[in-house]
Amino acid sequence: MDFQKLALQYKQELLENVVPFWLNKSQDEQFGGYFSCLDREGNVFDTDKFIWLQAREVWMFSMLYNRVEQKPEWLECARQGGEFLKKYGHDGFGNWYFSLTREGKPLIQPYNIFSYTFAAMAFAQLGLATGNQEYTNLAKTTYDRILERQENPKGRYNKAYPGTRHLKNFALPMIMCNLNLEMEHILGADYVKESATKLMDEVLNVFYRPECGLVVENVNEDGSLSDTFDGRLLNPGHAIEAMWFIMDLAERMDKKDIIEQAQQITLQTLKHGWDEKYGGIFYFMDAKNRPPQQLEWDQKLWWVHIESLISLLKGYRLTGSKESLEWFEKVHQYTWAYFKDEQYPEWYGYLNRQGDVSLNLKGGKWKGCFHVPRGLYQCWQTLESIAK
Repeated sequence: MDFQKLALQYKQELLENVVPFWLNKSQDEQFGGYFSCLDREGNVFDTDKFIWLQAREVWMFSMLYNRVEQKPEWLECARQGGEFLKKYGHDGFGNWYFSLTREGKPLIQPYNIFSYTFAAMAFAQLGLATGNQEYTNLAKTTYDRILERQENPKGRYNKAYPGTRHLKNFALPMIMCNLNLEMEHILGADYVKESATKLMDEVLNVFYRPECGLVVENVNEDGSLSDTFDGRLLNPGHAIEAMWFIMDLAERMDKKDIIEQAQQITLQTLKHGWDEKYGGIFYFMDAKNRPPQQLEWDQKLWWVHIESLISLLKGYRLTGSKESLEWFEKVHQYTWAYFKDEQYPEWYGYLNRQGDVSLNLKGGKWKGCFHVPRGLYQCWQTLESIAK
Protein backbone atom coordinates (compact mmCIF):
# COMPACT_ATOMS: atom_id res chain seq x y z
CA MET A 1 0.00 0.00 0.00
CA ASP A 2 1.34 3.43 -0.95
CA PHE A 3 0.76 5.34 2.30
CA GLN A 4 2.18 8.60 0.95
CA LYS A 5 -0.18 8.54 -2.03
CA LEU A 6 -3.14 7.80 0.24
CA ALA A 7 -2.11 10.61 2.60
CA LEU A 8 -2.15 13.00 -0.35
CA GLN A 9 -5.61 11.77 -1.38
CA TYR A 10 -7.05 12.58 2.07
CA LYS A 11 -5.16 15.90 2.30
CA GLN A 12 -6.33 17.12 -1.09
CA GLU A 13 -9.93 16.12 -0.43
CA LEU A 14 -9.84 18.08 2.83
CA LEU A 15 -8.13 21.25 1.63
CA GLU A 16 -9.35 21.49 -1.98
CA ASN A 17 -12.90 20.17 -1.68
CA VAL A 18 -14.44 19.98 1.80
CA VAL A 19 -12.98 22.98 3.65
CA PRO A 20 -13.70 25.47 0.81
CA PHE A 21 -17.30 24.18 0.69
CA TRP A 22 -17.98 25.10 4.33
CA LEU A 23 -15.92 28.30 4.20
CA ASN A 24 -17.79 29.63 1.17
CA LYS A 25 -21.28 28.18 1.61
CA SER A 26 -22.06 28.06 5.32
CA GLN A 27 -21.21 31.46 6.79
CA ASP A 28 -24.15 33.74 7.56
CA GLU A 29 -22.77 37.13 6.61
CA GLN A 30 -25.84 38.98 7.86
CA PHE A 31 -26.35 37.59 11.36
CA GLY A 32 -23.15 35.63 12.04
CA GLY A 33 -22.74 31.94 12.77
CA TYR A 34 -23.28 29.25 10.16
CA PHE A 35 -25.96 27.64 8.06
CA SER A 36 -25.74 23.85 8.38
CA CYS A 37 -28.78 22.93 6.27
CA LEU A 38 -27.19 22.89 2.83
CA ASP A 39 -28.43 20.96 -0.21
CA ARG A 40 -26.28 18.96 -2.61
CA GLU A 41 -24.88 22.10 -4.27
CA GLY A 42 -24.51 24.04 -1.03
CA ASN A 43 -27.69 26.13 -1.19
CA VAL A 44 -29.34 26.93 2.16
CA PHE A 45 -32.65 25.09 2.64
CA ASP A 46 -33.30 25.93 6.30
CA THR A 47 -31.88 28.72 8.47
CA ASP A 48 -32.25 27.29 12.01
CA LYS A 49 -28.94 27.08 13.84
CA PHE A 50 -28.08 24.06 15.97
CA ILE A 51 -25.64 24.84 18.79
CA TRP A 52 -23.56 21.68 18.57
CA LEU A 53 -23.08 22.15 14.80
CA GLN A 54 -22.24 25.84 15.27
CA ALA A 55 -19.66 24.85 17.90
CA ARG A 56 -18.22 22.05 15.78
CA GLU A 57 -17.58 24.47 12.94
CA VAL A 58 -15.90 26.98 15.27
CA TRP A 59 -13.73 24.10 16.51
CA MET A 60 -12.96 22.89 12.98
CA PHE A 61 -11.72 26.20 11.58
CA SER A 62 -9.83 27.00 14.80
CA MET A 63 -8.18 23.57 14.70
CA LEU A 64 -7.20 23.95 11.03
CA TYR A 65 -5.70 27.36 11.81
CA ASN A 66 -3.80 25.97 14.81
CA ARG A 67 -2.58 22.71 13.29
CA VAL A 68 -2.47 23.05 9.49
CA GLU A 69 -1.89 26.65 8.36
CA GLN A 70 -2.51 30.08 9.83
CA LYS A 71 -4.87 31.28 7.12
CA PRO A 72 -6.60 34.55 8.06
CA GLU A 73 -9.87 33.47 6.41
CA TRP A 74 -9.96 30.32 8.56
CA LEU A 75 -9.42 32.32 11.74
CA GLU A 76 -12.06 34.88 10.79
CA CYS A 77 -14.54 32.10 10.00
CA ALA A 78 -13.94 30.59 13.45
CA ARG A 79 -13.96 33.94 15.25
CA GLN A 80 -17.23 35.21 13.81
CA GLY A 81 -18.93 31.88 14.62
CA GLY A 82 -17.51 32.04 18.14
CA GLU A 83 -18.85 35.55 18.64
CA PHE A 84 -22.33 34.46 17.51
CA LEU A 85 -22.23 31.52 19.92
CA LYS A 86 -20.90 33.61 22.80
CA LYS A 87 -23.69 36.16 22.33
CA TYR A 88 -26.69 33.92 21.62
CA GLY A 89 -25.80 30.28 22.33
CA HIS A 90 -26.40 30.21 26.10
CA ASP A 91 -28.72 31.72 28.70
CA GLY A 92 -26.06 33.81 30.46
CA PHE A 93 -25.55 31.14 33.15
CA GLY A 94 -23.54 28.74 31.00
CA ASN A 95 -26.52 26.65 29.86
CA TRP A 96 -26.24 26.08 26.11
CA TYR A 97 -29.44 25.89 24.08
CA PHE A 98 -30.00 23.14 21.53
CA SER A 99 -31.06 25.40 18.67
CA LEU A 100 -31.69 29.02 17.70
CA THR A 101 -33.42 30.96 14.96
CA ARG A 102 -31.21 32.46 12.27
CA GLU A 103 -31.07 35.74 14.23
CA GLY A 104 -30.08 33.98 17.47
CA LYS A 105 -33.37 33.68 19.37
CA PRO A 106 -33.61 30.44 21.45
CA LEU A 107 -35.77 27.70 19.91
CA ILE A 108 -35.08 24.61 22.01
CA GLN A 109 -34.14 24.53 25.70
CA PRO A 110 -30.67 23.43 26.93
CA TYR A 111 -31.67 19.78 27.37
CA ASN A 112 -28.77 18.32 25.38
CA ILE A 113 -25.39 18.14 27.12
CA PHE A 114 -23.61 17.75 23.77
CA SER A 115 -24.32 21.44 23.09
CA TYR A 116 -22.07 21.98 26.12
CA THR A 117 -19.32 19.51 25.18
CA PHE A 118 -18.88 20.95 21.70
CA ALA A 119 -19.06 24.54 22.97
CA ALA A 120 -16.23 23.72 25.40
CA MET A 121 -14.21 22.16 22.56
CA ALA A 122 -14.88 25.13 20.30
CA PHE A 123 -13.84 27.84 22.73
CA ALA A 124 -10.79 25.91 23.93
CA GLN A 125 -9.51 25.74 20.36
CA LEU A 126 -10.60 29.30 19.51
CA GLY A 127 -8.83 30.60 22.61
CA LEU A 128 -5.63 28.92 21.39
CA ALA A 129 -6.03 30.40 17.92
CA THR A 130 -6.73 33.97 19.03
CA GLY A 131 -4.96 34.23 22.38
CA ASN A 132 -8.23 35.70 23.72
CA GLN A 133 -8.57 34.73 27.40
CA GLU A 134 -12.32 35.36 27.31
CA TYR A 135 -12.78 32.37 24.99
CA THR A 136 -10.56 30.17 27.15
CA ASN A 137 -12.52 31.17 30.27
CA LEU A 138 -15.80 30.34 28.52
CA ALA A 139 -14.42 26.89 27.64
CA LYS A 140 -13.47 26.24 31.28
CA THR A 141 -16.79 27.52 32.66
CA THR A 142 -18.66 25.29 30.22
CA TYR A 143 -16.49 22.30 31.16
CA ASP A 144 -17.36 22.87 34.84
CA ARG A 145 -21.08 22.91 33.94
CA ILE A 146 -20.65 19.57 32.16
CA LEU A 147 -19.14 18.05 35.31
CA GLU A 148 -22.06 19.39 37.36
CA ARG A 149 -24.56 17.78 34.98
CA GLN A 150 -22.81 14.51 34.16
CA GLU A 151 -24.77 12.36 36.64
CA ASN A 152 -28.07 13.47 35.08
CA PRO A 153 -27.13 14.99 31.69
CA LYS A 154 -30.67 16.00 30.69
CA GLY A 155 -31.47 17.44 34.12
CA ARG A 156 -35.07 18.62 34.41
CA TYR A 157 -35.61 17.73 30.74
CA ASN A 158 -35.19 14.01 31.48
CA LYS A 159 -38.32 12.16 30.32
CA ALA A 160 -37.64 8.97 32.32
CA TYR A 161 -39.91 8.28 35.30
CA PRO A 162 -37.80 8.57 38.49
CA GLY A 163 -36.73 5.40 40.27
CA THR A 164 -37.90 2.83 37.73
CA ARG A 165 -35.11 2.13 35.24
CA HIS A 166 -32.13 4.45 35.49
CA LEU A 167 -29.69 3.76 32.68
CA LYS A 168 -26.22 5.22 32.19
CA ASN A 169 -25.45 6.26 28.63
CA PHE A 170 -22.18 5.64 26.78
CA ALA A 171 -22.09 8.89 24.79
CA LEU A 172 -20.90 11.23 27.56
CA PRO A 173 -17.89 9.23 28.85
CA MET A 174 -16.98 8.60 25.23
CA ILE A 175 -17.06 12.32 24.34
CA MET A 176 -15.22 13.22 27.54
CA CYS A 177 -12.26 11.05 26.47
CA ASN A 178 -11.82 13.34 23.47
CA LEU A 179 -12.80 16.59 25.20
CA ASN A 180 -10.20 16.15 27.95
CA LEU A 181 -7.41 15.79 25.38
CA GLU A 182 -8.77 18.78 23.44
CA MET A 183 -8.67 20.88 26.62
CA GLU A 184 -5.40 19.61 28.06
CA HIS A 185 -3.77 23.05 27.67
CA ILE A 186 -6.50 24.43 29.98
CA LEU A 187 -7.11 21.51 32.34
CA GLY A 188 -3.46 20.47 32.78
CA ALA A 189 -1.70 17.18 32.00
CA ASP A 190 -2.11 15.75 35.51
CA TYR A 191 -5.86 16.31 35.54
CA VAL A 192 -6.25 14.78 32.07
CA LYS A 193 -4.24 11.72 33.08
CA GLU A 194 -6.30 11.16 36.22
CA SER A 195 -9.60 11.76 34.44
CA ALA A 196 -8.59 9.62 31.44
CA THR A 197 -7.81 6.65 33.68
CA LYS A 198 -11.36 6.71 35.07
CA LEU A 199 -12.98 7.29 31.67
CA MET A 200 -11.04 4.49 29.96
CA ASP A 201 -11.98 2.14 32.81
CA GLU A 202 -15.66 3.05 32.40
CA VAL A 203 -15.63 2.51 28.63
CA LEU A 204 -13.58 -0.70 28.64
CA ASN A 205 -14.93 -2.33 31.83
CA VAL A 206 -18.53 -1.12 32.05
CA PHE A 207 -19.89 -0.37 28.56
CA TYR A 208 -17.77 -3.04 26.88
CA ARG A 209 -19.60 -6.29 27.60
CA PRO A 210 -17.37 -9.36 27.55
CA GLU A 211 -20.48 -11.57 27.34
CA CYS A 212 -21.06 -10.32 23.79
CA GLY A 213 -17.62 -8.84 22.99
CA LEU A 214 -19.21 -5.48 22.11
CA VAL A 215 -19.81 -1.98 23.50
CA VAL A 216 -23.45 -1.25 24.38
CA GLU A 217 -25.02 2.23 24.45
CA ASN A 218 -26.69 1.93 27.86
CA VAL A 219 -26.12 -0.04 31.08
CA ASN A 220 -27.91 -0.22 34.42
CA GLU A 221 -26.77 2.21 37.10
CA ASP A 222 -24.80 -0.57 38.80
CA GLY A 223 -22.95 -1.31 35.54
CA SER A 224 -24.84 -4.50 34.68
CA LEU A 225 -26.40 -5.31 31.30
CA SER A 226 -30.05 -4.25 30.92
CA ASP A 227 -31.97 -6.82 28.86
CA THR A 228 -34.16 -4.15 27.25
CA PHE A 229 -34.30 -2.33 23.90
CA ASP A 230 -32.06 0.43 25.27
CA GLY A 231 -29.77 -1.94 27.15
CA ARG A 232 -29.15 -4.18 24.12
CA LEU A 233 -28.63 -1.24 21.76
CA LEU A 234 -25.43 -1.25 19.72
CA ASN A 235 -24.21 1.69 17.65
CA PRO A 236 -21.13 0.28 15.90
CA GLY A 237 -19.90 3.69 14.72
CA HIS A 238 -20.08 5.12 18.23
CA ALA A 239 -18.08 2.25 19.71
CA ILE A 240 -15.44 2.44 16.98
CA GLU A 241 -15.10 6.24 17.27
CA ALA A 242 -14.56 5.87 21.02
CA MET A 243 -11.72 3.43 20.37
CA TRP A 244 -9.58 6.01 18.57
CA PHE A 245 -10.19 8.47 21.41
CA ILE A 246 -8.96 5.79 23.79
CA MET A 247 -5.96 4.97 21.58
CA ASP A 248 -5.00 8.66 21.62
CA LEU A 249 -5.23 8.76 25.43
CA ALA A 250 -3.46 5.43 25.90
CA GLU A 251 -0.64 6.46 23.56
CA ARG A 252 -0.17 9.66 25.60
CA MET A 253 -0.01 7.56 28.79
CA ASP A 254 2.10 4.77 27.22
CA LYS A 255 -0.53 2.10 27.99
CA LYS A 256 0.22 -0.50 25.32
CA ASP A 257 -2.26 -3.02 26.74
CA ILE A 258 -5.11 -0.51 26.42
CA ILE A 259 -4.08 0.37 22.86
CA GLU A 260 -4.17 -3.33 22.01
CA GLN A 261 -7.59 -3.75 23.65
CA ALA A 262 -9.05 -0.74 21.80
CA GLN A 263 -7.71 -2.03 18.51
CA GLN A 264 -9.26 -5.45 19.14
CA ILE A 265 -12.65 -3.95 20.07
CA THR A 266 -12.55 -1.93 16.82
CA LEU A 267 -12.11 -5.15 14.84
CA GLN A 268 -14.74 -7.08 16.83
CA THR A 269 -17.27 -4.28 16.32
CA LEU A 270 -16.56 -4.02 12.60
CA LYS A 271 -16.94 -7.75 12.06
CA HIS A 272 -20.25 -7.66 13.91
CA GLY A 273 -21.52 -4.49 12.24
CA TRP A 274 -20.46 -5.13 8.64
CA ASP A 275 -23.22 -5.86 6.14
CA GLU A 276 -22.04 -9.02 4.40
CA LYS A 277 -24.71 -8.73 1.71
CA TYR A 278 -24.31 -5.13 0.51
CA GLY A 279 -21.17 -3.89 2.26
CA GLY A 280 -20.93 -0.99 4.67
CA ILE A 281 -21.57 -0.75 8.41
CA PHE A 282 -25.03 -0.90 9.94
CA TYR A 283 -26.23 2.13 11.92
CA PHE A 284 -27.90 0.31 14.85
CA MET A 285 -27.98 -3.31 15.99
CA ASP A 286 -29.18 -5.39 18.94
CA ALA A 287 -26.60 -7.10 21.17
CA LYS A 288 -28.67 -10.31 21.18
CA ASN A 289 -29.56 -10.04 17.48
CA ARG A 290 -33.18 -9.28 18.26
CA PRO A 291 -35.09 -6.78 16.08
CA PRO A 292 -33.79 -3.27 16.87
CA GLN A 293 -36.36 -0.57 17.69
CA GLN A 294 -34.72 1.98 15.34
CA LEU A 295 -36.43 1.76 11.95
CA GLU A 296 -33.33 3.30 10.33
CA TRP A 297 -31.10 0.54 11.77
CA ASP A 298 -29.83 -0.69 8.37
CA GLN A 299 -28.93 2.72 6.91
CA LYS A 300 -25.29 3.46 6.08
CA LEU A 301 -24.14 6.78 7.57
CA TRP A 302 -21.14 8.92 6.63
CA TRP A 303 -19.75 9.44 10.12
CA VAL A 304 -19.80 5.74 11.03
CA HIS A 305 -17.52 4.89 8.10
CA ILE A 306 -15.22 7.88 8.49
CA GLU A 307 -14.68 7.25 12.21
CA SER A 308 -13.93 3.60 11.40
CA LEU A 309 -11.22 4.67 8.95
CA ILE A 310 -9.55 6.73 11.69
CA SER A 311 -9.67 3.91 14.26
CA LEU A 312 -8.33 1.32 11.82
CA LEU A 313 -5.41 3.52 10.74
CA LYS A 314 -4.51 4.42 14.31
CA GLY A 315 -4.76 0.76 15.29
CA TYR A 316 -2.41 -0.20 12.46
CA ARG A 317 0.07 2.59 13.23
CA LEU A 318 0.21 1.73 16.94
CA THR A 319 0.14 -2.09 16.81
CA GLY A 320 1.14 -3.07 13.26
CA SER A 321 -2.05 -5.17 13.06
CA LYS A 322 -2.30 -6.60 9.54
CA GLU A 323 -6.01 -7.23 10.08
CA SER A 324 -6.57 -3.51 10.86
CA LEU A 325 -4.89 -2.60 7.58
CA GLU A 326 -6.99 -5.11 5.63
CA TRP A 327 -10.18 -3.72 7.17
CA PHE A 328 -9.01 -0.17 6.44
CA GLU A 329 -8.70 -1.04 2.73
CA LYS A 330 -12.19 -2.57 2.75
CA VAL A 331 -13.85 0.40 4.53
CA HIS A 332 -11.82 2.92 2.50
CA GLN A 333 -13.06 1.41 -0.79
CA TYR A 334 -16.69 1.46 0.36
CA THR A 335 -16.52 4.97 1.82
CA TRP A 336 -14.95 6.66 -1.20
CA ALA A 337 -17.16 4.75 -3.65
CA TYR A 338 -20.49 5.57 -1.97
CA PHE A 339 -20.20 8.73 0.16
CA LYS A 340 -18.06 11.00 -2.02
CA ASP A 341 -20.10 13.12 -4.44
CA GLU A 342 -18.15 13.17 -7.70
CA GLN A 343 -20.10 16.15 -9.08
CA TYR A 344 -20.33 18.62 -6.18
CA PRO A 345 -18.15 19.29 -3.11
CA GLU A 346 -18.58 17.64 0.31
CA TRP A 347 -19.92 14.14 0.89
CA TYR A 348 -23.30 12.49 1.12
CA GLY A 349 -24.39 11.54 4.63
CA TYR A 350 -27.25 9.09 4.26
CA LEU A 351 -27.44 5.90 2.20
CA ASN A 352 -29.97 3.09 2.31
CA ARG A 353 -28.83 -0.46 2.98
CA GLN A 354 -28.08 -1.08 -0.70
CA GLY A 355 -25.81 1.99 -0.86
CA ASP A 356 -28.16 4.31 -2.76
CA VAL A 357 -28.22 7.96 -1.63
CA SER A 358 -31.40 8.46 0.40
CA LEU A 359 -30.85 12.18 1.13
CA ASN A 360 -28.51 14.15 -1.11
CA LEU A 361 -28.06 17.02 1.35
CA LYS A 362 -24.55 18.02 2.44
CA GLY A 363 -25.64 19.32 5.83
CA GLY A 364 -28.73 19.35 8.04
CA LYS A 365 -29.78 19.10 11.68
CA TRP A 366 -27.24 16.33 12.40
CA LYS A 367 -24.61 16.62 9.66
CA GLY A 368 -22.37 19.68 9.65
CA CYS A 369 -18.77 20.78 9.28
CA PHE A 370 -17.24 18.06 11.44
CA HIS A 371 -16.97 14.33 10.74
CA VAL A 372 -15.90 14.56 7.09
CA PRO A 373 -13.22 17.25 7.54
CA ARG A 374 -12.03 15.92 10.92
CA GLY A 375 -11.84 12.39 9.49
CA LEU A 376 -9.94 13.51 6.40
CA TYR A 377 -7.52 15.45 8.63
CA GLN A 378 -6.98 12.52 11.03
CA CYS A 379 -6.48 9.99 8.21
CA TRP A 380 -4.10 12.33 6.36
CA GLN A 381 -1.99 12.89 9.49
CA THR A 382 -1.96 9.20 10.47
CA LEU A 383 -1.10 8.03 6.95
CA GLU A 384 1.80 10.52 6.81
CA SER A 385 3.01 9.23 10.15
CA ILE A 386 2.85 5.62 8.88
CA ALA A 387 4.64 6.59 5.64
CA LYS A 388 7.53 8.06 7.65
